[in-house]
This record gives sequence, C-alpha cells and structure tokens, in this order.
Amino acid sequence: MSGKWIWEPTRDWTARTNVWCFMQKLGFTDRDAFLKYSSENPENFWDQMLRELGIEWFEPYTRVLDTSNGVEWSQWFLGGKLNIAWNCLDRHAGSPATREKAAVIWEGEDGLNLTHTFAQLSSEVNRLANGLQTLGLTQGDRVALVMPMVPEVVIILYACFKLGVIVVPIFAGFGAGAIATRLENSGTRVVFTADHAQRRGKVLPLKEKLDQALERPNAIEHVVVCRYKDGTVPWRGGRDIWWDDVLRGHLSERDAMPLDSEDRAFILYTSGTTGKPKGTVHTHAGCLAQMSKEIFLGFDHQPDDRFWWLSDIGWMMGPWTIIGNHNLGGTIFMYDGAPDYPGPDRLWQMIERHGITTFGISPTAIRLLMRAGAPNQEMRSLRLLGSTGEPWDDTSYVWFFENVGRGRCPIINISGGTEIVGSFLFPLPIQPLKPCTLGGPAPGMATEVVDESGRPVRGKKGYLVCTQAAPSMTRGVWGDPARYIETYWSRWPGVWYHGDWASVDEDGCWFLHGRADESMNVAGRKVGPAEVEDALIEHPSVSEAAVIGVPDELKGEAIVAFVVPKTGVTVTAEFEEQLSLHLINSLGPTFKPQAVRAVRELPKTQSGKIVRRLLRQKYLGEPLGDLSTVENPAALDSL
Repeated sequence: MSGKWIWEPTRDWTARTNVWCFMQKLGFTDRDAFLKYSSENPENFWDQMLRELGIEWFEPYTRVLDTSNGVEWSQWFLGGKLNIAWNCLDRHAGSPATREKAAVIWEGEDGLNLTHTFAQLSSEVNRLANGLQTLGLTQGDRVALVMPMVPEVVIILYACFKLGVIVVPIFAGFGAGAIATRLENSGTRVVFTADHAQRRGKVLPLKEKLDQALERPNAIEHVVVCRYKDGTVPWRGGRDIWWDDVLRGHLSERDAMPLDSEDRAFILYTSGTTGKPKGTVHTHAGCLAQMSKEIFLGFDHQPDDRFWWLSDIGWMMGPWTIIGNHNLGGTIFMYDGAPDYPGPDRLWQMIERHGITTFGISPTAIRLLMRAGAPNQEMRSLRLLGSTGEPWDDTSYVWFFENVGRGRCPIINISGGTEIVGSFLFPLPIQPLKPCTLGGPAPGMATEVVDESGRPVRGKKGYLVCTQAAPSMTRGVWGDPARYIETYWSRWPGVWYHGDWASVDEDGCWFLHGRADESMNVAGRKVGPAEVEDALIEHPSVSEAAVIGVPDELKGEAIVAFVVPKTGVTVTAEFEEQLSLHLINSLGPTFKPQAVRAVRELPKTQSGKIVRRLLRQKYLGEPLGDLSTVENPAALDSL
C-alpha cells in the first residue's frame, strides 16, 4: 500500500462487487469511463440501472426523461405506475424465499429487542393502511411522523405509501416551534407520535411537546399515539387516538395503489439561508431509483447483509436506509437511544450482538466516541463502513477506519442532501481511498466542481454543482416554486447549485470543505440562519438577531447568536442564558448555541441586509476585508 492511500481493494474483492458486475454488463472495465457514460447518457444509464435493481412496475414507463419544461422541472419514467410499498414490502412478503426473512431488527436503549419479518411487517402495514382509510385519508393527503426510531415508523411509511399518502418525517428532537413550522407548512392532516421518548435512561415528554406545537395554526385532525413508555399523557378527545385503536378490527390484507412515477412520496424539510425551512418534494420512482442504486452499488448490498445507519427517521438517512435496503429484500437494524449509553461501547456491542455487516455514522458521533478509546470488540461481521452529514477531519476518519473497521473495511463516505434524497458523491467499493475522501461523482450524477464563473476547476476549492437532472431531485419547494428556482437553479443557468465547497486533487479524489452558503451544519444537522433567527426574535426581549456558524471540536460547527435587545431590557449573563434556553425549547437541544451575545446593533448593508460574514470574521478574529457595502461599520466595534 502506498503512503497516500489508506485502503485499496484486492482483485478478488473487486470481482465480487455489484458495481463491477454491473459495469461488465455495460461493457466497462474502467471506473472513470463507466462514470462518464452514466453522467453523459442519463436515460440509458437509469433505464439499465432500474432493471438491474429489479424495480417492478404495475405499468411500464414509456419514456425515461422529459425536460420539455426545462431541466429544473424534469420528469422521469413517464407513463409508468408503481408503488414503493409493493417493491419494498409486498413482493418480499409474498415470496416463499423472503417472507420469513427479518426485515427489521430493533433494539431499544433499555436492551429490549424485536424482530419483524417481511410477512409480519406486511400484516401490520395492511391493518394500519385500512385504519388510515377509515380516518378519511386519501391520495395526496399529508401524514407526519414525530416519532422515536422504533419499528412503527416503518409500518407508518409503507401504510401511507399504499394509499398514495405523502409522508412528512419530522425529527423528534426538534423543539415545539420547529415542529409547528413544518406541520403548518405541509398542511398535515394526521400526525403520529409516541407517549414519550427515552434518552440516557430518562423518559422525556414527546406527546406533550407535540401538543405545544399544535397550539399554533395547523390542519391536524388526528394525533395517533404509540404506547412506547408509560402511556400517561395529556389527552384531547376527538383528536387523539391510540395506535392500537387505529388498527383494531381491520383486515391484514391491502393492495398497494398503482401510482404514477411522479406521484409524491415524501415532503422532507431542509433549511436555507433565508425564510422558513424548505419542504423538498420527492416521488415514488425517484426515491426507489436513487436510494436503491446507492445501497446496491455504493454499499455493495448482499443477500445476507445486516445494514445499520445510526440515524433518526426525521433525517433523510432514516427513510434512505429503509427503502434502499428493503427494495433489495435486505435486513435493516434500528436503534433508539444514545450512542454512548450506558457506556461508550454500546454501539460496538450491538454490532457484535446482531452481526451487523454495514455500519454508517456521522463524524460528530465518532468524535464523541473516540474520547473513550478504541473498542475492545472485534466486530468481525463488518464488511463496509459508511459516513455522511459533514466533512471529516483526518484524525477522526483514521480512528474510525483503524479501530472500528480494523483497517480492512472501506469507508463509503457519501454526500448529497435532503434535496435529492441521496448522494452527489460517494466512493465505489472498487477504488482506493485516501483519508476523508468522498471518492468521486456517484454513478448517474453529473457532479462537478466549478469556480465563480461556473468553469470546472481542479486542485483548488470550488463550488459543488450538478449539470444534469437526476430522478431523485426535489420536484420543487412545497408551496413555493419560485424559491426552488432561486435556491438551486439561479446561480448558473441550467446548473444545480448545492451550496458546498469541494475540491478534486491530483489523483482524482474528491473532498468536501463545508458550506459555501450561510447554512450551518451542526452535528451533521443542517439548519439555516433564518430559522434560528426567527426563533430568537420570538422572545419578547429581542428586537433583532443574527446567527453564524463557528468551528467546534465535537459538533464540527456550532451556533453563535448576536441579539439586539428591546429598549429597556437589561443585559445580564442570565439574560443571555435565558435566550439560549429559549432557542433549545424552540429548535431542540441539538441546536444549543455555543454563545449568545447582546449587541447594540448589527452590521447591515444600505439595503438593510445583515452581513453575517463580518460577524463571523469579527468573532473569530479574522481580517474583516471590504467594508464598503456596510452602512454602519461601527456596529462591529460593539462586539
């Protein structure tokens, strides 16, 4: 092994991979040539890819891609009818070869274990789908999840898909304000939750937090509550229903509705630099195509794999794990609990106990766990590692590779986003790896790094973009098509701008370097400054607010807030701590600020726009640069 490469595949390893076999079917033995073909011939590639993935259609599509309304509004697999629930559940539950295979293995923080076979899962899904129909839900309605990471979330997903109902996953760790914003924007009619959540041995209110969110304007007609812990919760008659009561008396049979390829499956929320969170819109065909491709090619899915990605259902990686693996008849593992409770070896024990073959995690979680030292467990079942959410640092990456993968498992470091329910970049398991690399463009993704003028660059930092449409790209921003165009397609005509810094080195290895816009990546969770600032301004003592992201040893990036108090407010340490708690209550503990600073005024342009760049540079002690556009540069002195 040469000094700069941390892992290299053997010839035997390469020959056994799915991607190598697929490449040979297409006539390729060179990875770069295969990737070039996949990006320059999207219709041929995706048509062949779907056949390789075994995706089944009720009616076959007659055309792969239609860009007649512009690349921004591309449509895929026109004329085809399918359903995620059929592909991921029904056909496996109906097959003698897979009906008794474990679809979901689950462990709770308290050590409880549950297993659902495809047949068992199908029975529960069908009962819930029939129950939801009696609540009056029809195709196109929205159903939200504010749930712990428990098996019921899988049942909810597939039951909704069967009816053509759109699923709105919401991170259960959000505060009431963030939950309320997403429920209101999506127009959700039914929301699922649990009585309580659990973390580090403590039972935490969840239904009660949702009730607080529902005090704001919403379209909620019913709250379906799962008994997860003690079942003692506030209750509103006529609106609130126990999970068991929704299922009671309903048949365990239900056909999946044939849906158009472009019918919506999800609204997944992500943040931007301005305005409220963006509801990205995803289709049945797009989700199946992208998620399954990545599990099959990137993570080399094998029939006996047990796949675990440490994630919440409220983040893209939750649905991605479920759909991508289940379409291929695979087994997923789910865990609900803290990664280091009751001790720092909890994750490593579960990998050994359940024979996990593929394990994905965020860099932030590894930085937390490596403080306790190397695992004692061998974890011989592991074959591949995965990571996403934020850029790596060399020390943490190498620790993960050497101490969890024991130097033999490649790290499939992926990056894309909620906006595409998948990846722009990931290494293929047939290529050598350097520390922290993302390999290169994912198959079928016309990814590029460009300079300010939109020209490709190598050897230096540039902007990550995509120059062709892909099946999983969001079909807009829910309720705001103009914002969709402005956010993703306006910087360079016909080019998707993703907002990340990236680079390609002399060996063709791709790397990420953080956000190029003002969004913040806190512990792998993307949040826009506008949402945090709106939450701060809701406090009765705050007239204006601005937030920035700053480097943080554990989280990668942390929030620092600057607030202008209202006239007459006395600024004390207690005042700033009160605002920190207010932010936690609104957005959740993940977004606890590193610091809150009261200031007399915020630096603004002549048009009144807050210049966050200068706040960040001043706070970090960096040169301020050009101040010519700032109307009140003296505002920086008050920092």
